Order: sequence, then C-alpha cells, then structure tokens
Amino acid sequence: MRTKWYVQTFKYAILAFITFLVLYPMYIMILNSFKTRLEVAVSPLSLPKSFSLANYISVWERANFSDYFLNSVIVSGASVFLVILVSSLAGFYLSRFEFPWNPIILFFFMIGLMLPMKLAIIPLYMLMIKLHLVDTLYALVAIYVGGGIPFAVFIFYGFFRTLSKELENSARLDGCNDFQVYTRIVLPLMKPSISIVGIVNLVRVWNDFFYPLIFIRDDDYRTIPLGMLTLFGEFDTEWNLLFAGLTLSSLPLLIAFVFASKTFIDGLTTGAVK
Repeated sequence: MRTKWYVQTFKYAILAFITFLVLYPMYIMILNSFKTRLEVAVSPLSLPKSFSLANYISVWERANFSDYFLNSVIVSGASVFLVILVSSLAGFYLSRFEFPWNPIILFFFMIGLMLPMKLAIIPLYMLMIKLHLVDTLYALVAIYVGGGIPFAVFIFYGFFRTLSKELENSARLDGCNDFQVYTRIVLPLMKPSISIVGIVNLVRVWNDFFYPLIFIRDDDYRTIPLGMLTLFGEFDTEWNLLFAGLTLSSLPLLIAFVFASKTFIDGLTTGAVK
C-alpha cells in the first residue's frame, strides 16, 4: 500500500508539473495583455495596476485585427470542412468497398504522412503562380486541405474498420443507397473521429505562419499569425498590444476545444485512432 501511495503521488506530481508548464505561459500572456507598455517592460511577471480593455480595443482597431481574424476564420473553417468531407468519404470507401486498387490508394494517402509538404514549397509556389492563386485565400485553403487529408484518411479509415457492418446492411435492406447509409447511419457515429480530425486541423491551420508568409503579400489577406508581424517594429515592439492580440487569437481554439472536448476525449479512448 505504501509503494502504491508513493507511485500515485509521483504521478500526480508529474501531471501537476506538466500542467504548470502548459498554463504558466498562458497566464503570463493574459496578464500582460492588460498592462501598459511601460508595465510590461518594467514588471512583466507582476499583476497589472489596473485591468483595462484598452489594449484589446487598440489592437482591434490599429492593427486591422478584425480583417486578420475574419481571414483566419474563413481559411480555417473552409479547410477543416473540406478535409472532413473529403477524408471521411475516402475512408468510408476504402474500408467498406473491396477493390484491387484499395491498398494502392491507401498507400498513396499514407505517403502524405511521411513526406512534409514544406519540402515541395518551390513547386507549390510555381503551381499557384500558374493558377493565379498567389495572394489569395484560395491558395491557403488548397494547401491546408491537401496537407490535412492524409492524416484524416488514416483516422477515418481506422475508425470505420472498428464499426460493425450490421447497421449498414440493415439500412440497405430498408432501401438506402450507399450515400444514404453514409449520411444517415455512419455520419452520426463519427462524432469522436470528426472531433479529433477537426481539432487537430483547426490548430494546425489557425496557428500556421509559414504558408501565409510565402503565399500572401497583400495586407488585406493576411491571417492572424502573419498579421501580428505589424506589431513588431524595426527598433521596438509594442508588447502589450502583441499579448492582447495573441490572447484574442487563442480564444477561438479554446472555445472550440471546450465544445468538442468530450467527443475528442471519447475518440481517443474508444479506439478511433487504432
């Protein structure tokens, strides 16, 4: 019993330490978002003298944060929706219909997990120039969808392989075609795997800085990570506004995780990623 007590104490100590490492930077970020520029420079770890929303109002108006926020919402929403739609259909096809080329198609998707898209940035940029998509949000959506599909197909394929075919066969006996089986029977059962794919891709797209830096030059089409560069000056940085902007940009991810956390954890614990 004593050994078990020490083991449990050690586990909780490790979990508490990891929680501290994760939450402390967020605490500092939120704390400094309420401070003045001088307070951030003089006492970055202390409490603010007064809690004011002036930094949030200023960053929303001065840094075109509303435009950056809207662009991020459009790109992230379109990318996540298309990844879930295309990948779920592909995973359903590969797991439920037996054809000689199924292993080849699945292997083709798995190659996307092995090779990072950043290695092909020059061909991608040349392709976007030929398609006249440089400096548009369509280029970002296309790249994020292409990069997110392999992982999503892997998740959905594993999830469908764990589902029994009895419900689907019963629906077909009642007159449902394959698409109706997918939308009426399979789709309601996919909430855990959809949550996993949705949250992983949302975090990946929302926080990405690399692709907007390469494909976006017009300030009107910048996303939040790229737009935050406007707060970095050549000789000075407005850290109070930067912390406020980072806090605003993290809110949608926190809200999305709060609403999808239950199904996300269910997906991790019920075998959706096997």
